[in-house]
Amino acid sequence: MIMKWFKKNRVDEELPYFWQNYAKSFEEKIPEKISDIRFTVFDTETTGFDYEEDRILSIGAVRVEHQSIEISDNFEVFLKQIKFNPETVKIHGIIQNEKFEKISELEALKRFLSYIQNSVLVAHHAGFDIKMLNKALKRNSLPKLKNKVLDTSILYKKTRIVTNLIDRDKVYTLDEIAEAYNIELTDRHTASGDAYITALIFMKLLGKIVKSEKSTLRHLQKSH
Repeated sequence: MIMKWFKKNRVDEELPYFWQNYAKSFEEKIPEKISDIRFTVFDTETTGFDYEEDRILSIGAVRVEHQSIEISDNFEVFLKQIKFNPETVKIHGIIQNEKFEKISELEALKRFLSYIQNSVLVAHHAGFDIKMLNKALKRNSLPKLKNKVLDTSILYKKTRIVTNLIDRDKVYTLDEIAEAYNIELTDRHTASGDAYITALIFMKLLGKIVKSEKSTLRHLQKSH
């Protein structure tokens, strides 16, 4: 056990300083009460859905803490595009020569890790976003994300009344859940816009799932 700990920390020490800072944040224990936990609700826009070939175009995120959305503490970056797919422009609207600051993939990862620290990550169909980020980290010789992750699509399904009329295998889109909760689809298909919509959905879900002040992250994960 000691050797495993030594090997893990030795690897972290050989990585860039910004990764070491990120890794060190996990020495702080996540609070027990859900209201005290810092959640980072995020979204990525990509050139497509191929984990190997496609790339991240932008990352948007917002903080949820004390069961409220901290609008002033938001995150958004646009990445320089090596791969360009005109077909996906119809969805995300990000074009190659758009006039806003674009940064390298490594710089985007550096800023994102600094922003999220040891927070609990929340996303809609989170598996896709996490895998795209982990692929980007791997390309830059960095380990996978360490954060705990919640998926609003799974949490939403858990809140549904289970009857013979409900398809348990149905995959709920962000649009469908937003419509169910009467949430306006502002800036849809932008990373920051989708992150905010997801944060609003997450707040609704917390209201349905968290029934007492004694509810913990483990309780949320059981609903996952």
